[in-house]
Formats: sequence, C-alpha cells, structure tokens
Amino acid sequence: MPEANFLIGRNILKVKSSMGIEMVITGRVRIDYKTKNLAKRIQPHEIAVINHLDLDELAALSLVRARVKAVINCQPSISGKYPNLGPLTLLENDIPLLDSVNSSVMTLTEGQLIEIRGEGVYCGELLYAKGVRQTKEAVLAAMDSSKTNMQQSLESFLDNTLFYAHHERDIILGDLKIPQLDTSFAGKQALIVVRGKSYCEDLKAVKSYISEMRPVLIGVDGGADILVEYGYKPDLIIGDMDSISDDALSCGAEILVHAYTDGAAPGLERTRKLELEAKIFSVPGTSEDAAMLLAYHAGAELIVAVGTHSNMIDFLEKGRKGMASTLLTRLKVGSILVDAKGVSKLYGKPLGLRPVFQLVMAAVFPLVIIITASSLLSQLGRLLILKFRLLLRI
Repeated sequence: MPEANFLIGRNILKVKSSMGIEMVITGRVRIDYKTKNLAKRIQPHEIAVINHLDLDELAALSLVRARVKAVINCQPSISGKYPNLGPLTLLENDIPLLDSVNSSVMTLTEGQLIEIRGEGVYCGELLYAKGVRQTKEAVLAAMDSSKTNMQQSLESFLDNTLFYAHHERDIILGDLKIPQLDTSFAGKQALIVVRGKSYCEDLKAVKSYISEMRPVLIGVDGGADILVEYGYKPDLIIGDMDSISDDALSCGAEILVHAYTDGAAPGLERTRKLELEAKIFSVPGTSEDAAMLLAYHAGAELIVAVGTHSNMIDFLEKGRKGMASTLLTRLKVGSILVDAKGVSKLYGKPLGLRPVFQLVMAAVFPLVIIITASSLLSQLGRLLILKFRLLLRI
C-alpha cells in the first residue's frame, strides 16, 4: 500500500502505510537537563528534550505555557513511585510525550531539525534513538498502580521528616539571627510568592488585598519573576537564585541569598556576577521556609503565602524526601500565617449577568418609588424624559 501523508497541524503528520497509522512530528530541538531552565528559552512549536524523572505538574505546565510541539524525555516521566501529574498535564494539552529515550538525544545540536515517527527519533532518515510513546490510558494506569506504593513512600517520608525535625528544632524554633534589612516590616503585612502550583491564579485572587493593604512583597527565587510579570516590584528577593531571571534579580529589590547551616550559599556567585549587592541569611530548609522565618523575625504583622509547597506530593515533586523545616517553620509562624494556596478555587465560577442585573434592579427600584412619591422629583423626571425624546426626535 503506498504511503499518504497529510498535515494535521503544527507540522504533525499522520503517515498511513501497511503497518497502520503512524504520527510524525517535525520540529527543531531545544535541550536542557533542567526543565525549568528550558521552559524559559524554548520557542513556540519547538521540541523539548529533557532529562526529568517523574515529571512534575509545575514543570509540565511551564512547557505547556511555552507552547512546545512535543516532549522527548530521557527518563520515565512517571516511574510509579507516586502519582505525579506532569505526563497527564502534557497529554491533556495535546502535547505528545516520548519517554525513556536513549540519553544520546541530549547530544543533539540545539536547533537541529528532527522527526518523531511513532516511537523513534529520526535525523533525516537515520533512526537516532527510540523510546516509549505515552498515551492517556497508559499514564492513568501507571498513576493508578502507583497508589499502591504511596503507603511505603508515606512511611519513608514521615521517618525522614521526624529525623531531621529532631536535629533542626533548636535552630528553627529558637531565636534566629537575621541580617540588618533595608526593608521595614514594622506595622506591615508580608506577601510571599513562591513558584508553586496555581500560583498565577492565586496571585490574581489576592490582587485586591495587595492594592488595599500594600504588603511587603517577597519573591522566593522564581516567585520574583511572577511578581514582575503581574506588574509588581518585589521589595525583597530571597533564595538560591537558581530559578530567577537576570531581569527580576536586577529590578532593584533587596536581595538575600539563602545559605545553609554548613555555610554554603550557592546563589552568592550569581549575584556577584551581576554585580548586585546581596546579604546572606543562613537557615536550614527551603527558601520559602527562610522567607517565612525572615518575615516573622523582622516583625511582620501577618504573612500571606502564595504558591507554597505544603504536602507530601509537593515535596516529592521537588525531589525532597521530607519536610522537617517546613513543619517546624509552620509551627513557629502559624499564628500569623495565611496560606493562600488554592484560594482561587474558592471563586471557581465567574460572576454571571443575572446577579449583576438583580443588583442594578435592587438599586433602581427604591429610586423609582422615591421619584414617584415626590411631586418635585416626578416633575423633574418627566422633564428629563421630554428632553431625551426631543434629543432623539421621537
């Protein structure tokens, strides 16, 4: 049977042959070992080549927003350790996913034109590598089977959390030494923005809060980019500086590099290269924990957090085996902490026209009664109607 190719969108072809129908995707590749870095520089309709075991939902959403044509992953996007949502997120947005591909694809030249034919990666007519083509059915089955491993993962996660909580309790629950800040928290509230799940929707949901209360705006690494994207200037940026853009880092905010208890401060070199002044805040745990502890000890009256990581799945997706520092931090600052994660879901449906019409009528009805009851207002109303008719010549 002769082959017949036809375009179905974005340079994706279906090839019909005696072997059945095979999907062919043509595009230029963009390659990076870190998905979050790749998402910042990949162009629409390019093919993402990543090396990401258990692809998390946030990373997948960043690729969806970048409008990639397809994703080639050298690792299993879902290993069965836990039901991560990344693969399903891609497929639900009609982005093909080729998994467990030979790592040789990482040596492709940036911008090189390739084809994905079925489960093969081709350079011209040369079969370069093969993988496993994921489908929704296969991913859902893997997610379902992974639930049986959750009990073991949970036990290991709790053991790790309690072990480190015991060792870190005196540091976090005690009096922390914070650097001398230029940013004042006295008599103010603090809004901490983290690049986590639903951060965009949740930030929109607290827009009126920001306008009214004008809190101190703290961007945690890439959270600073989110604030800038939505038209805000961060007052303070804290983190390892590994997921923030140069533009956001240079926006004029006060910079604190998160250092660990062993003295390592991986973000300090980045700020020095950009010739930016930075202070060091040494505390165990994640950068978002450090941001909460900083705001607490600096005297914030209330801490509102957007996009934070707060459950086992969140931490497993970040590659962490426990959440000791987060548990201790929330115990310490819990009295003034408002976690706005998921707050946008409280307002899932937009306001329809019916309640607006009812509100207008509720306001107009008493006005009509007042005008009718008052002879003076009644005459004024008739005069206005008469002028309106004359104006329209009716």
